[in-house]
Amino acid sequence: MGSRTADLVTQVQAAHSLDLDALRRYAAANIPGFPVFSSNFSVSQFGHGQSNPTFLMEVSSGESVKRYVLRKKPPGKLLESAHAVEREFQVLRALGEHTQVPVPRVFCLCTDPSVIGTAFYIMEFLEGRIFLDPKLPGVAPKRRKLIYRATAMALASLHSADIDAIGLGKYGRRDNYCKRQIERWFKQYLASTSEGKPERNPKMFELVDWLQQHIPPEDSSGVTAGLVHGDFRIDNLVFHPSEDRVIGILDWELSTLGNQMCDVAYNCMPYIVNVQLENNRLGDGFEVTGIPEGIPSQAAYLTEYCYASGKPWPVAEWKFYVAFSLFRGASIYIGVYNRWLMGNASGGKRAQNAGAQANALIDAALAFIARKTVLPERLLSVGQDAKHVRNESEVQGLSDGRGRFVPNEKVLELRNRLIKFMEDHIYPMETEFYKLAHSTSRWTVHPEEERLKEVAKKEGLWNLWIPFDSATRARELLSNDYKSIGSGNSSDCLLGVGLSNLEYAYLCEIMGRSIWAPQVFNCGAPDTGNMEVLLRYGNKEQLCEWLIPLLEGKIRSGFAMTEPQVASSDATNIECSIKRHGDSYIINGTKWWTSGAMDPRCRLLIVMGKTDFTAPKHKQQSMILVDIQTPGIIIKRPLTVFGFDDAPHGHAEILFENVHVPAKNILLGEGRGFEIAQGRLGPGRLHHCMRLIGAAECGMELMVRRALNRKAFGKFIAQHGSFLSDMAQCRIELERTRLLVLEAADQLDRLGNKKARGTIAMAKVAAPNMALKVLDMAMQVHGGAGLSSDTVLAHLWATARTLRIADGPDEVHLGTIAKLELQRAKL
Repeated sequence: MGSRTADLVTQVQAAHSLDLDALRRYAAANIPGFPVFSSNFSVSQFGHGQSNPTFLMEVSSGESVKRYVLRKKPPGKLLESAHAVEREFQVLRALGEHTQVPVPRVFCLCTDPSVIGTAFYIMEFLEGRIFLDPKLPGVAPKRRKLIYRATAMALASLHSADIDAIGLGKYGRRDNYCKRQIERWFKQYLASTSEGKPERNPKMFELVDWLQQHIPPEDSSGVTAGLVHGDFRIDNLVFHPSEDRVIGILDWELSTLGNQMCDVAYNCMPYIVNVQLENNRLGDGFEVTGIPEGIPSQAAYLTEYCYASGKPWPVAEWKFYVAFSLFRGASIYIGVYNRWLMGNASGGKRAQNAGAQANALIDAALAFIARKTVLPERLLSVGQDAKHVRNESEVQGLSDGRGRFVPNEKVLELRNRLIKFMEDHIYPMETEFYKLAHSTSRWTVHPEEERLKEVAKKEGLWNLWIPFDSATRARELLSNDYKSIGSGNSSDCLLGVGLSNLEYAYLCEIMGRSIWAPQVFNCGAPDTGNMEVLLRYGNKEQLCEWLIPLLEGKIRSGFAMTEPQVASSDATNIECSIKRHGDSYIINGTKWWTSGAMDPRCRLLIVMGKTDFTAPKHKQQSMILVDIQTPGIIIKRPLTVFGFDDAPHGHAEILFENVHVPAKNILLGEGRGFEIAQGRLGPGRLHHCMRLIGAAECGMELMVRRALNRKAFGKFIAQHGSFLSDMAQCRIELERTRLLVLEAADQLDRLGNKKARGTIAMAKVAAPNMALKVLDMAMQVHGGAGLSSDTVLAHLWATARTLRIADGPDEVHLGTIAKLELQRAKL
């Protein structure tokens, strides 16, 4: 189940003894809150790892015990540029202060060797679990999968850091990373073997020659360079004590700027080799010995990372990256072995075996180079394993590679069923829904809507928006509790059918033809976004309390972020406070445009506010789950959009006056609101755009029908040349925008949020503007009727106009598009 971090310590080795009095005085002077008059101060050494010696500092004052971690350079003569604890401190401080990358907090850096003999820094101690063996022995298979997924997410988070924005733009050279790394590590290999002990391996020269001839072309420019960890292994991660998520990435000695795929390949080494020596030889990796149950295949693991980070599928260069990782590992191990021979290496017996490991890694690299194939040709779908891929169309998604988008058989079958459901059940009821929505009883739910929801469940047209990876996490986290969610087909469809964004686009468009349809299939906003938050970030207790009833459609929800007194297009302006008080948080503030809060079925609000007004601006915000029936919540009024109050759903202005919420309701923890907000914009980024395509199609249909049956000035409207020209322009705009939305969905699937953000921004600008043009034309053809509630056109137009603001102002998206264009020009 993983080793507790505190259990990995031993007595301080003689070669690494410290002046405890000097260290204690330094810590008291430089660490805030360090007990000055403590009764006990002790230091022990972490036995794991062979690079910079690392120590656990424990200081007690009364019954209180505080723990810190000290990391220092080893004593003795060191290789040039190695063991730079100053750089470790720099990168940890930058990431900790400006990003959501999970790293321990650093307190102080000491470059004065007179204190304890070498430079060192002190950071916080993370109480958690470290998995020393990548096979994860003793861990249940379902948790192994979650642990590997968390590892991929942590690496993607690290690689998504904006190095210029956080002050690491000059942390290293960006160009020729692999070329320089090969030269550096080969130089260190030669230096470690310069005196003939240990003996040089002639195969190392053969390996270096191959690497130098196969450096990826993009490496020379450094255009795609980013922050590189350099030693990203599962045993350099600290996991939460009970939850399967990473709370700390350790050992940043080799970090720099460069080609991030080198990190990914190094992280994948357990699939290739087992560095634990067996009979003085390197062990075989998972691909030979068999992947332990629950651990994803290498291709599936890479897919998780690529989707999360937006990196392209690395099949063309994968041999290089793996061979480079093995080469670098060999250089590191020979250095460790050399230090062991000199008597200043940490790691004990592991350091003694490092020489044999180095030679074995060289052999493994040459063997890997000789392989015929190393990865599937294309990126998998998230959650899909290589052994489950039946044909190429499953691998590449729905795009046929020639610019056309063709739904696969699964999507076509669902689409046909959805269209039939709309024709049989939704369209015939629209008039009745509208009558109730405009009556004095409009804040009640039509009983037919609840009946249709049950029909949709039985027909497997329920929660179609849920992506495969989110559904998988929910099933695994809920475990046996999941079995209690319905039965038979109903249970199977509560977590959807595992569609990609591109696949769902074809279905979401159909739902968009009716204002009432999305909620019948449990695919309406803001419930989809809120359920996505719970699926991605909720713990088991939160899922059982809130997600299950939302999945079942028994309750609805609202998302409370926008505020009347600040410009909410910049969420750092938010003023609502969420303050910790004992076992509770107290919320005070005003929110408006909280869609869904007027619905009589609404029970849950996800509230975004500030838990720390003094923290860095992107770590001030948090999200918390709030029962709408909690005392102190006042629904002040419903808000209207061009006169439409969207009953019974509604958009509310809400007052929070000293609202006490259990502390357990916080999502992920304090200061992680922006991280969650970005995740909430995952699959939900394009849902409004997809639905707007359907709304525009509805407008086109009503427009054409009216033109064919209505006469003006002696002939049908369809016979007027001006109408024909305008109608043709509408069709062109609609088809152009549909392709853009499909392209954005496809990029979101293949490249991830970051890489697809430009196309997504274009879709978010184009879709509502196109829908407004088409619907305006349809309203014009209908004359006065088009402006009234006798047709759905005015309501659809009002919704489309709202989305030019509600889904982010056009100006924000245009700014994103322009910045990306300028960046390309600079390249």
